[in-house]
Amino acid sequence: MPRKCFLIVLLLVISLSLLLFGCGTDQARDDQKPGVAKGGEQQQVDIIRLAGGDWGYLSPYAHYPRGPGSFKMRLIFDSLLDRDEKGLIPWLAEKYEIKEGGKQYLFTLRDGVKWQDGKPLTAQDVKFTFEYASKYPMVSSSFSSEDIEKVEIVGNRQVLVTVSEPNAAMLYNLGLTPIIPKHIWENIDNPKEFTKPEAVIGSGPYRLTGYSKEHGTYRLEAFTDYWGPGQRVKVIEFVPVSEEILAFEKGEIDLAGVTPDVLPRFQNDPQYKVVKSPGFWGYRLLFNMGDYPVLRHKEFRQAMAYAIDANELIEKVARGAAVPGSAGILPPDHVMYNPNVKQYDLDLKKAEELLVKLGYDRLDQNAIRQNQNGEKLSFNLLVGDEVRLAEVLKEQLAKAGIEIKVQSVDMKTRDARVRENKYQLAITGHGGWGNDPDYLRERFAGRSRGGISPAASGLQGYKNDELNALLEKQRLEFDEQKRKELIFKAQEILAEDVPEIPIYYTTGYSVYRPAKYDGWMFMYDHHSLSHSKLSYLERG
Repeated sequence: MPRKCFLIVLLLVISLSLLLFGCGTDQARDDQKPGVAKGGEQQQVDIIRLAGGDWGYLSPYAHYPRGPGSFKMRLIFDSLLDRDEKGLIPWLAEKYEIKEGGKQYLFTLRDGVKWQDGKPLTAQDVKFTFEYASKYPMVSSSFSSEDIEKVEIVGNRQVLVTVSEPNAAMLYNLGLTPIIPKHIWENIDNPKEFTKPEAVIGSGPYRLTGYSKEHGTYRLEAFTDYWGPGQRVKVIEFVPVSEEILAFEKGEIDLAGVTPDVLPRFQNDPQYKVVKSPGFWGYRLLFNMGDYPVLRHKEFRQAMAYAIDANELIEKVARGAAVPGSAGILPPDHVMYNPNVKQYDLDLKKAEELLVKLGYDRLDQNAIRQNQNGEKLSFNLLVGDEVRLAEVLKEQLAKAGIEIKVQSVDMKTRDARVRENKYQLAITGHGGWGNDPDYLRERFAGRSRGGISPAASGLQGYKNDELNALLEKQRLEFDEQKRKELIFKAQEILAEDVPEIPIYYTTGYSVYRPAKYDGWMFMYDHHSLSHSKLSYLERG
């Protein structure tokens, strides 16, 4: 066979293998190597400095639930799988199998992996991690004690996890759990308070060698005995800066977020590279339907959606660096986004029709709408630091005859009150919108895992049996295309019901100097270049 034909056939075989790999059934996942590899002539740097800020101690139990603390932690703690630009990839597990229709997950560990104190990482550590995390949920835990039936060591380097019931998202949840060393954690019964130096001994590419809570600084140094891809960056430092853009221009940090109004300073200068982020961080408007009967009316929530001008909010608050929220919840950059769901462009006439239908009239153009019983459409809107967003929203809803009284509290208080359903309306902003779409089930079908994450909390008084059935069915569907069809239908129902209003997803821009370092990358489901572990490692 001529060499050219042979290469074409070989490429076709490789492409077919990758397609089969993506199906996620009982096929062994041993045909994909990590998305990075040792060796090669790639740009190396001694130190990268980034804007700091305190996000807690970087153990899986002591970093803060909000913010980038979990991503800093993952530089220290590896998981069985990781994420590149396209999806999940093998990491501490060199291969895995999904067995028994999604009831079992068999992970085969890499040989020769060491903890940062020199001890070997074994199957005992993996078994211990899942059992310990079931008893003591990690900050960003993606499974609960009810999810895991048992964990067994079935070979020298093999761990078999049996789950209580199949779930198409379980591979994601198990695979991204940070693995912790048994010899350090087995006698710790209050992990959130465990902040000794041993608490940050992981198996990841970086060791924590400096942390100041007061100044919000971190120093992470390359772990020389790391099992995997070589570190292109020897040291990562997070340092305090007052103005990120100014600090970047002065060379104090090597990557910065950029607002659209200052983009021209960097766009046409060859020493800079500007990258637009996917919209996986967003704001949503919550309704407490359990305690306030008027909010239970679908027509009222639809009227609110029609009265909100997302484009004006993006222009005035996000300065153009965002895309309007989808009524189907999943953002346009999500791999399972349905572009055909009902959307609510600004339409005050439709909003008025729906409110009149519910019996809410206004005496004059500037009056607050009220019904025959004198009940006015007046609500308290709870916010954290989203005051500017709330004030513009207040002006918009006033045009529809809905009065908004903004109540601003600190972010932690707002999050706590949302979790406890102590609000009428609330705005919350967070990441995670690009995660496995099973979060729709957690958020809207009453399957929240304790409300630790702001992304999973805030809904009360909403129920749709058809939606619940669909979300339960997608959980059991391991065929990706069939599951996508179910998720598409779920988005259509959510867009019709409007149990909450996604206001907009921030996109934003990052700027860096490629001559200094050009290894940055996005994970397929996340919005930040600096959060990806692979951004600092050699790529194959």
